[in-house]
Amino acid sequence: MMDSIPGVESKAFGREQHDMSKFRRKINSTARAIMLEKGWLFFIVGFLLGRAVILSVVSPFAVAFLATIWIVHKEKSAKVMLAVLAGACTYSFNQGVFAALAMIVFIFLAGLFKNAKNQQIIIPLFVFLSTIAPRLFLYSITDQLTSYEWMLLFVEGVLGTVLVLIFMQSIPLLSPKRYKPTLKNEEIVCMIILLASILTGTIGWDIYDASIEQVLSRYFVLLLAFIGGAAVGSTVGVVAGLILSLANVANLYQMSLLAFSGLLGGLLKEGKKMGVSVGLLVGTFLVGFYEGASTLFPSIIESSIAILFFFLTPASFFKKLSRYIPGTEEYTNEQEQYLQKVRNVTAKRVEQFSDVFEALSKSFSSNEEFPQEDMDRKRETDYFLSQVTEKTCQTCFMKDRCWQQQFDKTYSLMENMKDDLVDEREPNRKLMRDFENHCVKSKKVVDVMKEEMSFFEANQKLKKQVMESKRFVADQLQGVSEVMENFAKEILKERQHHENQEIQIVNALKHMGIDLEKLDIYRLDKGNVDIEMTVSFYDYHGEGPKLIAPVLSDILNEMIVVKQEEISPFPNGYCYLSFGSAKEFVIETGVANAAKGGGLISGDSYTTIELGAGKYAMAISDGMGNGKRAHEESNETLRLLQQILQTGIPEKVAIKSINSILSLRSTDEMYATLDLAVINLHNASVRFLKIGSTPSFIKRGEEMLKVEASNLPMGIIQEFDVDIVSEQLKSEDILIMMSDGIFDGPKHVENTDVWLKRKIREMKTDDPQEMADLLLEEVIRTRSGAIVDDMTVMVAKVTKNSPQWAAVPVYEGKAQ
Repeated sequence: MMDSIPGVESKAFGREQHDMSKFRRKINSTARAIMLEKGWLFFIVGFLLGRAVILSVVSPFAVAFLATIWIVHKEKSAKVMLAVLAGACTYSFNQGVFAALAMIVFIFLAGLFKNAKNQQIIIPLFVFLSTIAPRLFLYSITDQLTSYEWMLLFVEGVLGTVLVLIFMQSIPLLSPKRYKPTLKNEEIVCMIILLASILTGTIGWDIYDASIEQVLSRYFVLLLAFIGGAAVGSTVGVVAGLILSLANVANLYQMSLLAFSGLLGGLLKEGKKMGVSVGLLVGTFLVGFYEGASTLFPSIIESSIAILFFFLTPASFFKKLSRYIPGTEEYTNEQEQYLQKVRNVTAKRVEQFSDVFEALSKSFSSNEEFPQEDMDRKRETDYFLSQVTEKTCQTCFMKDRCWQQQFDKTYSLMENMKDDLVDEREPNRKLMRDFENHCVKSKKVVDVMKEEMSFFEANQKLKKQVMESKRFVADQLQGVSEVMENFAKEILKERQHHENQEIQIVNALKHMGIDLEKLDIYRLDKGNVDIEMTVSFYDYHGEGPKLIAPVLSDILNEMIVVKQEEISPFPNGYCYLSFGSAKEFVIETGVANAAKGGGLISGDSYTTIELGAGKYAMAISDGMGNGKRAHEESNETLRLLQQILQTGIPEKVAIKSINSILSLRSTDEMYATLDLAVINLHNASVRFLKIGSTPSFIKRGEEMLKVEASNLPMGIIQEFDVDIVSEQLKSEDILIMMSDGIFDGPKHVENTDVWLKRKIREMKTDDPQEMADLLLEEVIRTRSGAIVDDMTVMVAKVTKNSPQWAAVPVYEGKAQ
């Protein structure tokens, strides 16, 4: 006999496994459809609640369940009524009669007021009436209306009303059509009460001295303690034990057994199913010894059967149920998936908006106009000449000779005449003589051409302004598109799990005796680290910046500092610490200014702006003139600059936007200069944008560097090119920016450039504030103390950032 082929056997086995799992899924979906969609689950629940009785005679469950079904699934009400009646009849004849009368009264009241508003308010009132009315009728027949019966009547009615409110939160959770990603604590408790009420209907059912309600109640305690832990397990035990003890007073001790078993099982859930089962067995033995030997053996049997069912429950069921219980890993994953979905949808929508703005930017862009420039000029010339000939040549007797027989010559002469008349120039003599020899009405034609030229130039100017406005709008829309695109990318950045770094940080802090409660690593990008942790200290003495930050610096190979800390005022309290990357360079600034004539209001304004992504901006604006009006103009320029830059729009687009706003805002002559320096604190590079401003200086030891650019002040013209000058700063470099009052201020100085360099170089101090004060004083001294213009000088010193606390070495090895 030939040996079997291993590959064929494995493929056949795989097909069998696949077919088996497919068959199992089909059976599960069929069972779910029969139990839920066909309403058999509600039928079973109604049957058991019809049998549920507490305090021997009180039965508020059946009508409350019917009322909930009437609100949630009215089409299943008839089947539920039959199930409740069948369950009540199996308990006793009197219970069956009461259930029938109560449901009839409820259906009558609900049908009578079915069109009334606020059904969820009036239905509980109908339950109260339909519960006490039949019970009052039955007590009246048997002459049992004592004060005790009146109390039971009232208790039964109130319980029915409360149970409707509880079942309204728990019954909908059984519906397969309702998407419920998570459950609130109130819904979990309501679901437990519903389960305990259903278990009450199984009282009296025994299998070999094992009560069904005890087996099922312990099974549910095991199930929920394993999933939700000690809190949920003990809650299930207390609620289930209380309701079962109300149904059978002999089971009062079971409440202690279930509550203690749920608590102990939840505490031992780290031991998996075996640990939770041990918790139930320990609770069974302790309470059994307390009650006596007669109840111990049956109780052990009931616990053993519950444990058997617990071990037979498939793991997939635990995972599905865990998604709805807060605190579980599955619940957390479900929440993260939901948040990820929200982030993806939001990012996609932002990207769509970004694409819209980019498309609008392209539609406003005038790049496509340049290839048609010659064609447009030809068309404009034709239109201009047509306007001229309409007023001159149409009534001329030589029209046919000029425009039919000699068209090319006539057109060429008039086109050359038009070109010479541009910018209010006169035609050259030779061209004028040729035109006079060709045209019999040359003087009239020239006069009309000069008249039309004013309209032609106005149209040209208007067209240019429209093109400039379109280009400006296109730049703005493109800037907004880039900001939104970057924002969409930021949304999609999830918290990354860096397991290696987490292990190193946890081990390092544990080795130092620091009790770490929670650690979240959101980002480990170089220069952009973001770490949060919750730590417990008996008495906090600055361990965050002194100890934890240096440890993180050594592990991550870069300087880490504390960005935020919230310290508990109590011993052993939890402290929140947030850590981030320290900037490679720090800026120390100083400013000195003076108003013209020693006044209080200066036309100069200045500001420093902390931008995102490790950028620091310094700006000076000089309004035209002096006094309040100039101050308002320069201050408005810097306010607009700060707001636009902080949105993330590039500096060049921001300045063009401000220029457009200033030039279009008013017809008055309101101009302002702008001197902007944006310093990157990660690498000390600086970008200068100078609009009508004076040069700046960089002092590097004894060396002096001059930075300048030529642009008109903002607001004079609508369209201009912004020159960007880039420089690389070094540690200990000093940057000096100034307004024209400082640069042009020294009197009797022929070369202020050389004079300023010499004064700055000769200063014995490198403190920014002292240098700003000294430079302002030197300029005023040259004027014998007179301040002839607004003066502002800003000085910034760039230094390498040195940590206050050295890195603490970690011997386990650094992060890769």
